[in-house]
Amino acid sequence: MKNDILSLENQLCFKLYTAEKEIMKIYRTLLEDLGVTYPQYLALLVLWEEQDISVKKLGEKLFLDSGTLTPMLKRMEVNGLITRKRSIEDERVVLIALTEKGEGLQQEATCIPKQLVEKLMLNESDLIQLNNILSTLVGKLH
Repeated sequence: MKNDILSLENQLCFKLYTAEKEIMKIYRTLLEDLGVTYPQYLALLVLWEEQDISVKKLGEKLFLDSGTLTPMLKRMEVNGLITRKRSIEDERVVLIALTEKGEGLQQEATCIPKQLVEKLMLNESDLIQLNNILSTLVGKLH
């Protein structure tokens, strides 16, 4: 590694960017059979844990604004994965719930994390360390 501070190979941002791109390629392949995109997969992960979540809360969990989230949720609704309805208590709040089809994808998705780990070819301790470092970084940035 060169000592030049502006050398591309010394840029943390470039390594994160490149790793993200390569991981997204892997996810694209893994999610093909489910018929969902990576952001939709993330939304499903949240919805499998928590039914009837508001769009606002989902956006907070995924670090997405409503301008990004709303079109994605509309596509998921058209594809029969979720329903969107206004809250009875506050009509400004839109609640998201899984349909039977959306719930059914959970079983199909159980193999995805293991397949990703296999494709990353990292040992368990490296994965744990990487996860901890990234969690710390995200926590400090937010």
